[in-house]
Amino acid sequence: MDDKIIVYRTFYNPIEANIVKAKLDDAEIPCFLTDENIATIQPLYNLAIGGVKLNVFEKDVEQINAILQDAPELEVPEIETEQTENKVVCQNCGSTNVGFGIATKNKHSWWVALLSILMTVYPFKANRCYHCYKCGHEFN
Repeated sequence: MDDKIIVYRTFYNPIEANIVKAKLDDAEIPCFLTDENIATIQPLYNLAIGGVKLNVFEKDVEQINAILQDAPELEVPEIETEQTENKVVCQNCGSTNVGFGIATKNKHSWWVALLSILMTVYPFKANRCYHCYKCGHEFN
C-alpha cells in the first residue's frame, strides 16, 4: 500500500514539536520530525527553514486531529527571574531595575587603554559595575 507522507504541522519551538510527537508516539501513531536538528543548533535559521515540521501519514490525520483536539494548548511557563531578597537598589533613584554587567561610561581603565594602544589590540579587560535601567546611573 502506498501511503503519502505529509507535513501535519510546523513548529517554531523544537520543544513543543517534541511534546506533540511524544503524544502521537504514545498513541502509537507513526510520525517523525524534520529540520529539528538545524532549528535546535542554529535557532536563527528557524524562520529560514520554515520551522520544525511534524510529518505523518495522510491516512492518520483524522485520528491525530481527535487526539490533539482533546489536549490543551501548549504554553511555555515564564521563569521567575526576580528574587525577593538581596535586591540591588540604585543609589541615585532607588529603583530595583538594576543589572550587573560591563560599564558603559568608564568601560576601560587607563592602564588597559595604554597597553591596548602600545600592543595595537582591542582592549582586553572591561570594567564591570551595576547599571540602573531607569536613570542610567552606574555604581559598584
